Amino acid sequence: MKISNRGVLLTALASAVMFSLSGPASAKISADEAAKLGSDLTPLGGEMKGNADGTIPAYTGGLAQPPAGWSADKGYTDPFAAEKPLFTITAQNLGQYKDKVTPGMQALFAKYPNFQMPVYPTHRTATVPAGIAAKVKAEAVNAELNGFGLANLNGTTTPFPIPKNGLEAIWNHTVRYLGGGLERTYSSFPVRPSGDFYDVKVLESRVFDTNMDKSSPNRLLNYTARFLSPATLAGTIQLVQEPIDQVAEVRSAWIYNVGQRRVRRAPDLAYDNVNDGTEGLRVTDDFDAFNGAPDRFDWKLVGKKEMYVAYNDYKLGNKQIPYKDILTPGTPNPDLMRYELHRVWVVEATLRPDAKHVYGKRSFYLDEDSWSVLATDAYDTRGSLWRVGVHPLIQYYDAQVPWYAANIWHDLSNGSYYMAGLSNQEKSPWKFGAKGRFVDFQADALRRLGR
Repeated sequence: MKISNRGVLLTALASAVMFSLSGPASAKISADEAAKLGSDLTPLGGEMKGNADGTIPAYTGGLAQPPAGWSADKGYTDPFAAEKPLFTITAQNLGQYKDKVTPGMQALFAKYPNFQMPVYPTHRTATVPAGIAAKVKAEAVNAELNGFGLANLNGTTTPFPIPKNGLEAIWNHTVRYLGGGLERTYSSFPVRPSGDFYDVKVLESRVFDTNMDKSSPNRLLNYTARFLSPATLAGTIQLVQEPIDQVAEVRSAWIYNVGQRRVRRAPDLAYDNVNDGTEGLRVTDDFDAFNGAPDRFDWKLVGKKEMYVAYNDYKLGNKQIPYKDILTPGTPNPDLMRYELHRVWVVEATLRPDAKHVYGKRSFYLDEDSWSVLATDAYDTRGSLWRVGVHPLIQYYDAQVPWYAANIWHDLSNGSYYMAGLSNQEKSPWKFGAKGRFVDFQADALRRLGR
C-alpha cells in the first residue's frame, strides 16, 4: 500500500497529540540500576555519600528509634535541642547564600525585612521500615507511568527511586510511605497581616488501601476529615476515595453539610478549588504540599541541587509552646524554625495549554531521602510569583515515618499566610499504622458520622 507524505504527516501529528494527552513516556529501570538501592544509593534512591565539603553528611540509616525515655504523650522530643545555629541568613547577608535559597524564600526576605533563616547542622534523619525499603527495591523494575497515572504499583511507596522525568518524581511524593494509615487531630490557622488568626481544627483519618479490611481495585487511600472548629464549620465532614491510576478513574469525594444534614458529591475537592477554612490561601492540590491528579501540568525534572530547606523542625511541635508564640505577623516565629542544607530534586510544573488552573507554573523541591516536597513556589498565570510554600520535615521516629511538622503557605499578594498541621495543644498523640474498615469510607458513613 502506498502512503502519501500527507498521510505520514497526519499520522505523526496524531501520535504527537496522543503523546501530549497521555503524558511523558516511562521506561522501567534496569535490574542493575535497582541493585544500587541500599549500596550506592539509599533504599529510596538518595545519594549514600555526603557532599564534597562535608556540609551534607553521608547517609547512615536515618533516625529509626525514639530518644531514651520517650513517650507519645510528650510529643516528638527534639533530638537536636542542644544545637545552635551555624549562621542565620537575613535580608542583609542573603547575597552570600542566594544560590542555595529558593526564589520563593528570597521573595520572603524582600517582603518581610525581619524574616530570617537560622541554619543548623545537617542530619539525614529520614528512614522507613526495612520491609517498606525492600518492597521499593523489589518493585523498582516493575512500576511505570500510565499516561499521567501509575501502573504496576504493587504496594511500593517509592515507584521511581531513580526518576527519569518530573512526573515520576512527583508521584514518588504522592504515594510515599506514611505509615500505612494515620489518625490525627490537628489545627490550621489563617494568619492575617495584623497577626490575627483563628483555629480550624480537624479530626482526620487517612488509611491506605494496604491497611484496609477490604481492598478496592485501583485504590491508593481513603480519607475523611471532620471539622471540629470554628463553629461555622464544626460538624462538616469530607470523604475522599483516592485512586492510583487517575487516568482510569478520577477522585471520588463527598461532603456532609451539618446545616442541611445531607451528603452531596464534591467534585470541587480537587485541583485549584478553594477549601473551607483556608480563606483562599491554599487550593486543594496544595494540601500535603501536592496531592491528586497531575494531569493539568507538564512536569520537568530540572535536576538535583543543594538547598537550605526546613528540616528537623521539632521545635514547631513542642508541647510547651502555645500556638500564639508560633503565629507571629508576616511569618511564623523564626526562632522556632530550623533550616538545614540538603540535596533536593527540583521539579517544574507548567500549566498545559489545554488545561485550567490558578497557577501557571509551580516549582517543587523534593527531599532526596524521603521524596517529600520541602518547598514550593507557585506562579500565577501572568508569571508572577504568588505563593510560597514551606514544608518542614521531621522524622516520626516511633513509626519510622518522615513527614511534616507543619505546612506553611505564604501569599505574597496580601501578606497573609496559612499554617496547617500543628498539634501542640492536642492531648491525644497521632496514631500511625491505623487500620480502616471499608464501610467507614463510603458515602452512607458520612450520615452516620454526622449523627
